[in-house]
Amino acid sequence: MASKKLRVAVIGAGAAGLCAARHILTYCDTFHPPVVYEASDRLGGTWVYTEQTGEDAEGWPIHSSMYHNLRTNLPKEVMAFPDFPFDPSLPSFLHHSDMLAYLESYAEQSGIQDHVRFRWQVDDVMPLLGEQGTASGWDLKSTVRRSGSTQHVSEHFDAIMVCTGHYAIPFIPPIPGLDSFQGCLLHSHSYRHPEPFAGLTVVLVGAGASGVDLALQLSPVAARVVLSHQGSPVCGLPKDVLQVPRILKVAKETVVFGDGSALQPDVLILCTGYQYRFPFLALAQLGLQETDYGVGPLYRHLLAPRHPSLFFIGLCQQICPFPHFHCQVLFALAVLRGHCLLPSAAEMEADAQGQLDRYLREGGLPKHFLRLKAQQWSYAEELAQLAGFPPLPPAVREIYEATRARRLHNVGTYRDLKYRLLGPDAWEEVWDSGRDPEEDGSAE
Repeated sequence: MASKKLRVAVIGAGAAGLCAARHILTYCDTFHPPVVYEASDRLGGTWVYTEQTGEDAEGWPIHSSMYHNLRTNLPKEVMAFPDFPFDPSLPSFLHHSDMLAYLESYAEQSGIQDHVRFRWQVDDVMPLLGEQGTASGWDLKSTVRRSGSTQHVSEHFDAIMVCTGHYAIPFIPPIPGLDSFQGCLLHSHSYRHPEPFAGLTVVLVGAGASGVDLALQLSPVAARVVLSHQGSPVCGLPKDVLQVPRILKVAKETVVFGDGSALQPDVLILCTGYQYRFPFLALAQLGLQETDYGVGPLYRHLLAPRHPSLFFIGLCQQICPFPHFHCQVLFALAVLRGHCLLPSAAEMEADAQGQLDRYLREGGLPKHFLRLKAQQWSYAEELAQLAGFPPLPPAVREIYEATRARRLHNVGTYRDLKYRLLGPDAWEEVWDSGRDPEEDGSAE
């Protein structure tokens, strides 16, 4: 873009924000060192575990959705950033503490930590216009929290990378009568340990990653675990986990399911996902709006067409996250460096709308538009071609899809495998326990 060095603000010091900062530092001929805003006192984003839920001692919300015994549902061989592998001696499916240690090492070796402003809350990001009415950067207002005092700061940037994630604001489904439930009601965002639910009857709402994980964790201690969802039966759950249709309504002590059956549980845990929120952006002024799937229209799921120096990194779901962030960041930086020329704002908006229209014509639900699934690979390849960086190794896709197949076959055993990378397009499986997958009933 311009010949002067560009100043970029990165909002959030989770995996996406750290990836953005690492690569900004790489192109020191084009960019000043990044300024990374992090509202908490640690880097790592969703991978930071805390026993706390709700609010911290100062009344700020707890963003972590991590529970004590969480292990990844993807192997480290595909979770790694392409330029920073995990320690190969670690198991494939990692405890969350190993993931946080990896991100801390990534930040340390990249020299990112000196550029992270901890306990800086971004309040407002507004575009600035020059004398000719053309874009002239961004004004970012923030609040600094230090030992009980606050300070308000305003700064200018040439570009903004929003890396705030989407696992902090729970989605509460509109179930009739939910507010009347007289038992214990919580979202999986606030779940930490299985022990408080010992001897109780627990209904889990939703069979995504958290719903299935909690069913596995609660089954040994709860009196009864019921998994309520609308999809195909989940294979590999303990035999005492009952699967029932979605909840039809709640009436005080009673939960009524879609098949007419009813139950009086002690606990109702909503494993219903999260919402996108960008309270520091006036979306309408940026040509954007809240949508059923998050925010749009965005060119290539990451760029604001009318303000092409505003990037949203990591909005997509059901992806291989760290490699996905890597590709998005490199595309964004290629745009800022002038190495990837963009269409006009009108053309980018039309492209984004056309992509949504095609998805809807093919029967997709609007709220699931950002669930890329198998499309993530062509998406990543397209970004690589447009921006001129190496594509993801074929082994990443192959291991990802092999893991998905095993998880669909048996959610209780797929983490017993260890994967071993032999090269960019070569890998093998190792059954950690020494058992034959065929004997365990979990072969593909």
